[in-house]
Amino acid sequence: MNEKAREELAKYRQLRDEVSEVSNKLAALHKNEMACKKGCSDCCMNFQVLPVEYFSMLDELKQNSPAAYKELDKNAEDCNFLIDDLCQIYESRPFICRTHGLPLLFMNQEGDAWELSACPLNFTSFDDFHSENTFPQDTYNSKLFLVNQEFVKNYKEEQFGDFDLISINRLVKDLKK
Repeated sequence: MNEKAREELAKYRQLRDEVSEVSNKLAALHKNEMACKKGCSDCCMNFQVLPVEYFSMLDELKQNSPAAYKELDKNAEDCNFLIDDLCQIYESRPFICRTHGLPLLFMNQEGDAWELSACPLNFTSFDDFHSENTFPQDTYNSKLFLVNQEFVKNYKEEQFGDFDLISINRLVKDLKK
């Protein structure tokens, strides 16, 4: 991987750290409303991620290989890295996994109203949502998109478009290379 692509991976990791910080604060704020705890894996599945996320995960996992994984097809719905309800790649997990369970605030497709998404297991008796106690999903998705755009421009080993996604389960195959 060339130096320019590596610089974008570093920018992604800084952004990922920021997402984790915001997510951790929101999880602490909502700890009494959240059923989501260690061992809860209802939302863990084979997500597709942007190339910058994928290659950051691959880079980190090549340095610190997961202890275990399942041999699943890249098209499987389950995640290869969920073993006994525990994530085997927790430190390297993508944005979507870092924010699951939290109240996510985003603009609807028409662009005329804010919508809220949250796990149905959480917030069963809480409805006082506002910008200070929700995750600003569009803000971070926009930042992620811009970092990914620069990454795919500079990543020469494979060609990707701005909107291409890669299955997390492809990691197993790529880790074996």
